[in-house]
Amino acid sequence: MYVDLLYAVANLNQVKTDILNKFGERIKRLRLEKSWSQEVLAEKTGFHRTYIGMIERGERNLSLKNIETFAKTFEIKISELLEI
Repeated sequence: MYVDLLYAVANLNQVKTDILNKFGERIKRLRLEKSWSQEVLAEKTGFHRTYIGMIERGERNLSLKNIETFAKTFEIKISELLEI
């Protein structure tokens, strides 16, 4: 039973990591399509450059408010931003 619980938690953590990595890749792809550096994207969003890098590497779990900021910055709908 305990082993099953550990497996379930490990599996859930992997799913969380996968979604963060995919979202980070999406942000990076959109940024590069516009030929923006991380510094330019940071300026446009009001976020710190290191935060942009952490998102792109899948190291940060964003709030809905920050997801909305990215969508507005890229001039796309939130649903389009989440097409990962």
